Amino acid sequence: MFAVYAESFSSDDPLAGLVVGERPAPEAPEGWATVTVKAASLNHHDLWSLRGVGLREESLPMILGCDAAGLDEDGNEVVVHAVIGDPGRGGDETLDPGRSLLSEKHQGTLADQVVVPRRNLVPKPASLSFEEAACLPTAYLTAYRMLFTQGRLTPGETVLVQGAGGGVATALIILGRAAGLRVLATSRDEAKRSRAVELGAHEAYESGARLPVKVDAVMETVGRATWSHSVRSLRPGGRIVISGTTSGPRLDDAELTRIFFLQLAVIGSTMGTRHELDALVKFLDATGTRPLLDRTLPMEQAREGFAAMAGGDVFGKIVFTR
Repeated sequence: MFAVYAESFSSDDPLAGLVVGERPAPEAPEGWATVTVKAASLNHHDLWSLRGVGLREESLPMILGCDAAGLDEDGNEVVVHAVIGDPGRGGDETLDPGRSLLSEKHQGTLADQVVVPRRNLVPKPASLSFEEAACLPTAYLTAYRMLFTQGRLTPGETVLVQGAGGGVATALIILGRAAGLRVLATSRDEAKRSRAVELGAHEAYESGARLPVKVDAVMETVGRATWSHSVRSLRPGGRIVISGTTSGPRLDDAELTRIFFLQLAVIGSTMGTRHELDALVKFLDATGTRPLLDRTLPMEQAREGFAAMAGGDVFGKIVFTR
């Protein structure tokens, strides 16, 4: 079958190990389903895999991709949940210490077919296209969990989204505005600040700028470069939800005095559950909210999409279609 896969690693030139070609069709173990992929989206996780981060050499060749929407064996339209955990464990699969994402231990979604545990399938409503649905299982699910599960935000509260322009930050702005939050955003780039407002942010500011109000929560994906600003932007009793550290994890000042004195909460967040993905899909179906697509390409042109992401020439999701 047709597939986009990693054949080797290179930290300096990740696209060197990318192959667009043929791989054996997957066989579904008992309890697993075979999904015919109609659309799959690209994530930074795929570039990290090509650099050898989170993917072992003995697992090569590995079909890349975490996100997909398609048809199950009965012709039902489905969205694929990418977190693979222990089926006997129960509970929140993101807390399973042995969990993995598709394309780490199990072959990924950038192919004609992908096999996943049957419990990982979420019904796709007719209101969402395959391309839109394929954007949801990583960036948008991460944003949904940050805002509503870990952040416990409710309509009328104010949230600050650091680093407008990134995939999760874009999802945070779109979902937050749709849920009735007052959304503030920051970016070093004036064009990205303008785009953030177009997406739904009420106001956008230069990174590090003093805000006119203290916020209820900060959604943090940047790390070192914005951490102090995040802490200083919170009202007493506010909370930071962190799901990434794109500028690096080592802080110059963790602001511990301010954190304990103002009784701030620092909450980690990773991906999301199958139940949360189902809730996210239903939220978009009910509100008419849609993910932002940067571009849609046939999967045969995957290298073009990978190159755009590697070069930072992206605002929204890159989606490959079959």
